[in-house]
Amino acid sequence: MGTLALDNENVGSDVYCHLGLKESAKGVMKIPRVLSPLSSLLERCVQKNEMLLEATDIKEVMTIFHGLRAPTLSIRQYVDRIFKYSGCSPSCFVVAQIYVDRFIQCTEVRLTSFNVHRLLITSVMLAAKFIDDAFFNNAYYAKVGGVSTSELNRLEMKFLFTIDFRLQVSIETFKRYCSQLEKEAAGLQIERSIQACGIKENWSNKDDSTCAPTVAR
Repeated sequence: MGTLALDNENVGSDVYCHLGLKESAKGVMKIPRVLSPLSSLLERCVQKNEMLLEATDIKEVMTIFHGLRAPTLSIRQYVDRIFKYSGCSPSCFVVAQIYVDRFIQCTEVRLTSFNVHRLLITSVMLAAKFIDDAFFNNAYYAKVGGVSTSELNRLEMKFLFTIDFRLQVSIETFKRYCSQLEKEAAGLQIERSIQACGIKENWSNKDDSTCAPTVAR
């Protein structure tokens, strides 16, 4: 079930391919492109929330997903680690984002560096259990996520009850989130192109003929 309607050619199949949500013909799974825009969106959200909390009197809502200190692994490193060792399908990361959004909508929690990692491992694990044909037990995911099995069990139960066990994701919702991630991926590509060319935000009037294209034509 891990493809989650990816066989439907009328539902954004090009976007699915661009995000790396489909396996190659030989079944060889490379690092999917979806991990980069997902990490970027989460990092920007965390940065925005932490700046808001620091600049205002808004109190951060503490939950069992909050750690005493922020993990040393960045969000991108953590996402890569989960993909490498969990063996879950790339679609799980899209579904996990949907689950995290549902969790936030049901609470007053803001994503920060103190809770995003636990929310990630919990949501990816639930996504794997719900849409993949094969998955590991909680003890294994706990090792991947760097938490104890008992803690991950508590996180799972808290997450499920908070979202009222709403794990079903419609094709349209999945497609909408994929489109959002594709737009984020396109933005990241533009940023890399600008950085590769050494162009600042305030575009200079100098001749840019020495700037080689970063994308093969």
